[in-house]
Amino acid sequence: MKITGISTVVVNAIHRNWIFVKVQTDQPGLHGWGEATLEWKTRAVTGAVEDLAQFVVGEDPRRIEHLFAKMTKFSFWPLGAIGLSAVSAIDQALWDIKAKDLGVPVWQLLGGRVRDHVRVYTHLRRARIGAQVGTGDISAFCDAVQETVEMGYNAVKLGFVPYCAYEAPLRDVLHVEKLAQAVRERVGPDVAIMTDFHGRPANADTAKAFIDVIAPIRPLFIEEPIQPGNAAAMAALARRVDCPLATGERLFTPREFAELAELGAVAHIQPDLSHCGGLTGGRRIAAIAEAGQMGIAPHNPMGPVAGSVALHFDVATPNFVIQEEAVGLVPWFDEIFSHPMRLVDGAWEVPEAPGYGIEIDEKAAACHPFEPEVIPALEAVLPDGTIAHW
Repeated sequence: MKITGISTVVVNAIHRNWIFVKVQTDQPGLHGWGEATLEWKTRAVTGAVEDLAQFVVGEDPRRIEHLFAKMTKFSFWPLGAIGLSAVSAIDQALWDIKAKDLGVPVWQLLGGRVRDHVRVYTHLRRARIGAQVGTGDISAFCDAVQETVEMGYNAVKLGFVPYCAYEAPLRDVLHVEKLAQAVRERVGPDVAIMTDFHGRPANADTAKAFIDVIAPIRPLFIEEPIQPGNAAAMAALARRVDCPLATGERLFTPREFAELAELGAVAHIQPDLSHCGGLTGGRRIAAIAEAGQMGIAPHNPMGPVAGSVALHFDVATPNFVIQEEAVGLVPWFDEIFSHPMRLVDGAWEVPEAPGYGIEIDEKAAACHPFEPEVIPALEAVLPDGTIAHW
């Protein structure tokens, strides 16, 4: 079997363009899908996919480790977010091909099923574009949280913390305290709550001020309380607060996750399988996390291929905790895809179809072509005009 070509399919999803990568083979009807979605970097990533194709076209797609090595080692320069997103999607597609060739779901190739369902969490109102509610009106925010839970979820991730930098204004801290307590009172103890700081605090003291008032509601974790990349600072913060921390969506290599494990910096890591080397990279990172006694909660606010890949990874990963999903992001999420993500009692069912069990209607996908994204990060400006972390 040989790889005959690699192509991309771009589908606009308002705040991002989904980048789907199709790896074709010389076997009639046998191809694989991956996803390389990277917000506001669409043209760079599709170009990187084209550049990497020369390393794999003509090769046997079943030699996954071999091809992963070719793409990462022959590139010479560190690939970074753009290059590794391209590698990740190609890698994902290779696993899809191999599993289809063998007639088994991808999770069988990853060591087999270790759980009977995959717990998931969503965002406020399933992150539906145009349906979000600000944190200023606590009652309206709690109504939206309750509405989200009633959609069938027992876990939700929310944004409590405003744009900030090197200080946590007392007015903001007190508002976050009231908001967090109101949400917990509304949903009760049986709904897991997570909150994403998005790395907005510019130092540990600012982060700690907000964490301390959220900790009493016992969140499952607080995500990116400070900017990623400084494992020592994260570890020092973890020792100062009474709340599990998580990070990892903007980390890419096993070495970066190994630093977190070595320092005991977080309770949970959140690699994104569309950025960290696909399933090949993700498996290495999961093993590091398990050795470091860290749970794994993969990042995924993207399209259906990324979600399907994460589902198979979660089924076979022993230290998996919970999966982020974005199935309700845009109205056309289900229009152009057949996919295995089926929500039952707050969890996805284990898929049984060969490969990832996903297919894309490319003619229907063409109805939502590339467009420049609406970029919410442009809002991240402090009152004095300083640019803040989104």
